[in-house]
Amino acid sequence: MSGQPRKYPIAPAALLAAAAALLWLSSRMTWVTVHSADGLTEPRVHHLAGATWFGALTPLALVLLAAIAAALATRGWLRRLVGVLVALVAAVAAVPGFALLMGKATAERAKTLAELPARAEVTDLQTSALAAVVSLFGAAAALAAAALLARMSERAARLSGKYDNPVFRRAAASARVRDAEAGAAPDRLAERVLWDALDAGADPTEAAPSKSAEAVPNNPIEAVPSKSTEAAPNNTGADRDSSSGGTKAG
Repeated sequence: MSGQPRKYPIAPAALLAAAAALLWLSSRMTWVTVHSADGLTEPRVHHLAGATWFGALTPLALVLLAAIAAALATRGWLRRLVGVLVALVAAVAAVPGFALLMGKATAERAKTLAELPARAEVTDLQTSALAAVVSLFGAAAALAAAALLARMSERAARLSGKYDNPVFRRAAASARVRDAEAGAAPDRLAERVLWDALDAGADPTEAAPSKSAEAVPNNPIEAVPSKSTEAAPNNTGADRDSSSGGTKAG
């Protein structure tokens, strides 16, 4: 119904924020613990965090944060497109956690990521199921947000920007000054428009004078005849008539 208020994508935004937080948390947790020995020194233990085991976790979290702004700023098919992109990000984020739970962590990969010397051997390899589950929860939250974005109606509202880009604002101010010079816009310009025009390199003081200003003569005293000047001929004629009448009477 047209009378119903438009809904904002609050739920998808909250899910995206939760997904980004979970992926970031998972990237800081220990995914794999590597025990190694080279026969010359003491055995060593290396803890590989999620950002090391799967380096894309942190960038994917940042992408989900950017998707929040995109979801709030768009609507219609653009918002659905954002939902599709979020679904792809969720699928990529779920791969490393699922692989770790399936036992796909190999000693060779752990040795390479731990930067062990060639003579060192991996004696033990331990994986953290909790870190993998946290990443999977983040991927699930992102997938749920993608589903909500894809199913939102055309009438779903978007946030309107209250901030104007200075570049576009200055260009608009220059256009208004040019319109004022051509007489296509009101002569009175706002103070902010004048300052923006000056910043853009346009001089609003060079605008053409208004029609009302052109209609006013330079010296209004000279243009408007005085009443005494107009009344002078009439008084002179009356005096002549009175003088001639007096002469005839004499």
